[in-house]
Amino acid sequence: MKPIRFLALTLALAPLACAAGDDEVALMDHAREIHARVPTIDTHVDIPFTFATGEDNPCRLTDRQVDVPKMREGGLDIGFFIVYVGQTERTEENYAKAKADAMTKFEGIHRMANELCPDQIELAYTADDVERIHASGKLVAAIGIENGYVIGKDLSLLRTYHELGARYITLAHGGHNDIADSATPRDNLGDGEAEHGGVSEFGAEVIEEMNRLGILVDVSHISKDAMLDAVRLSRAPVIASHSSVRALADHPRNMDDEQLDALAENGGVIQIVAFQSYVKVQPQERREAIMALREELGLGSWEAMRTMSDETRAEYERRMAEIDEQWPPANVSDFVDHIDYAVERIGIDHVAISSDFDGGGGVVGWNDASETFNVTLELVRRGYTEEEIEKLWSANTLRIWREAERVAAEMQGQVATR
Repeated sequence: MKPIRFLALTLALAPLACAAGDDEVALMDHAREIHARVPTIDTHVDIPFTFATGEDNPCRLTDRQVDVPKMREGGLDIGFFIVYVGQTERTEENYAKAKADAMTKFEGIHRMANELCPDQIELAYTADDVERIHASGKLVAAIGIENGYVIGKDLSLLRTYHELGARYITLAHGGHNDIADSATPRDNLGDGEAEHGGVSEFGAEVIEEMNRLGILVDVSHISKDAMLDAVRLSRAPVIASHSSVRALADHPRNMDDEQLDALAENGGVIQIVAFQSYVKVQPQERREAIMALREELGLGSWEAMRTMSDETRAEYERRMAEIDEQWPPANVSDFVDHIDYAVERIGIDHVAISSDFDGGGGVVGWNDASETFNVTLELVRRGYTEEEIEKLWSANTLRIWREAERVAAEMQGQVATR
């Protein structure tokens, strides 16, 4: 039997607990209503080379972070599926392979939307398409290219990729290319700290042609000097499709205050990314513990991680829980801290959201598309209005997509009247 004094205290606090519980239920209901009304765009979802084949059908529930069922469950309406090709040595043979690899991923995205489940998801080529498809009740697929290496030195490939649906291109990735310097040079490719001192002369031509076609210039992954060059060179607003804030996590992939200010002055948007090490820089001890665990279990590649056995997965998750207890990973709250910082620094009109799912992205609470509502919930908790949440989730990205379309039409009109 409870002591009388404890019982009295419990009875006295009961109305407060009920009120607090009621407030939480009301907040959750309010957040769910907003999440249902607001179109949600994730600007960076990676895919494997086997995407939309018999072994990897995104129209069904899979073991990846993003598929159609998970998008439906979490209320993720629109995803930019990414044509990513890693940097290799710049030879004619490798340029041809990069192009072929890019085409494999384009074909996979088209196969998903046009053959496997056209009744569930449709490919958007314009910002108006996004709104039309979303209004029809379907999910929306858009396409971004990660690493301009896929054009080699052939500007005409930009038109080819645009016709296939590419609406942004990340100028470089890990390692310098012919277009721009990378924020993360690669020793194995012989990279120095910088090769071009920013964007190359060829890169300036690439940016002009992207502007003319209506392809957004993406400054994630490139060096600070290259990013500032791109902002200066681009006639249309630029995006940082999956980067976070360097003031909160000092990682070379993140944007410092000078870059954020330049992005806003350009009219661009940073899509804050839910990638663990870009959200919360962890001590070396955690990284070493994870690397040792993966080496012990034979999980040295993303493919090995994706295809591990149930027994290995159980052991990996058990040991990772021990590591997480010692060094807590980034969560949704940490992620939204980056959104808060960027909004305060450069304004609500210049900030959006991305995951980098299936490319290493994910934080506790938003670790796959089915958990997308948790981001909206955290934004509501922090006092963001529905209008502001819509800007973060979709309106800002659609606005600059339309601006890129406007600039392209203007440039093409100028050429036509010469």
